Amino acid sequence: IFGSIGAIVLRLLLTFFAVMLLAQPYLKLVGAALLLWIGIGLLKSDGDEGDLKAHSNLIAAIKTIIVADLVMSLDNVIGVAAAAKGNVPLLVIGLAISIPLIIYGSTMILKLMTHYPVIVTIGAALLGWVAGEMAISDPAVGGWMAAHGTLHLLAPAVGAVMVVVVGKWLLARAQVAPAAVAEQAH
Repeated sequence: IFGSIGAIVLRLLLTFFAVMLLAQPYLKLVGAALLLWIGIGLLKSDGDEGDLKAHSNLIAAIKTIIVADLVMSLDNVIGVAAAAKGNVPLLVIGLAISIPLIIYGSTMILKLMTHYPVIVTIGAALLGWVAGEMAISDPAVGGWMAAHGTLHLLAPAVGAVMVVVVGKWLLARAQVAPAAVAEQAH
């Protein structure tokens, strides 16, 4: 319970800081690159999660939960902040929906993703789409974007396709590498 409360507070603070920082020139471009990386990472992942050290001490266990949530929620924080596009009520609604989903719905979502792996691909593509939108809304490229209006649809689509193509390619490459090593051993 304490770990979940700490994770919620941390997520709220990170999201509001992310919204303030994303108003600065070039930071949306960095955020977009990070979202692309996270989306690609979703697809190239083989399901292995890093081992977390078990703790018998309550404070240490709470700290582990908060640190793990900080690392794992970075994509959620940036995604919600990017999707809100500076709209505070939309940001609050996004957090109000995402936090309970993460806390209470994670088991159900994991079961759905296991039965329907396309959900992961759709989610990764959505991160790519949001990354494309974020990149073209950066103040540093605002003037250039105004002159090239068609990029408002093209950039998000390219982001979505790029995440899926690169992520699937990296996954296929990672699955071929152990087979090649095993074959060389024989």
